[in-house]
Amino acid sequence: MTKLVVVRGNSGSGKSTVTREVRRRYGRGCALIEQDYLRRILLREHDDTGLAGLAPRLIGTTARLALDSGYHVVLEGILHTSRYGPMLHDLIATHRGDSHVYYLDVAFAETIRRHATRPQAADFTPEQMRDWFAPGDVLGIAGEHVVPESSTLASGLRDAPAVSPCPVRCPRCQAGRVRGRRSLSTLVSRLAAARLGRYARTSRTPLPPPPVRRPPPVRSGPRRPR
Repeated sequence: MTKLVVVRGNSGSGKSTVTREVRRRYGRGCALIEQDYLRRILLREHDDTGLAGLAPRLIGTTARLALDSGYHVVLEGILHTSRYGPMLHDLIATHRGDSHVYYLDVAFAETIRRHATRPQAADFTPEQMRDWFAPGDVLGIAGEHVVPESSTLASGLRDAPAVSPCPVRCPRCQAGRVRGRRSLSTLVSRLAAARLGRYARTSRTPLPPPPVRRPPPVRSGPRRPR
């Protein structure tokens, strides 16, 4: 059975940091659906159009397609309950597998501090973030986990390699060596205890320089007759 993980919270609460790490850690077979990408980039739709907008339906349809196709789904975004609540309740109620819901409860002042450390800090202002901020906007579903801002992202999760292949129908992974698959619920349980406050970027080992191709030596002296 597939698993659905919903991670919500205000802008700057650490949603992208955690969900991208969970998907990277799990490997192939786990779809990461980001509200900002579908609404702001794909649709370029304002988030104040109410239930009549296309974004809630697109996000719900995308998640259902991935789940029905055998993918686990990690869905993240601000996902205000006033606009996305009905879609999320319906998605969770109709999902045949396990569903896990998390709300990252971070104060406004802390979201501003974190936002200043992000690469997209110039994309929007603290004043805009104040307009979007909705304190305690929990979904109200049984079993919803509220993660406090005092938590930080554990380095053990950040440094761990991916442990799963593509879904079994993928011929490329069927032909190769299939590594042991770690349960997504194990990663989800780590997320519940993960600490979300550190934003130190992982150092990357620089790639070696490309080999230098030297021209063949030029022979001196008269050529031999053929």
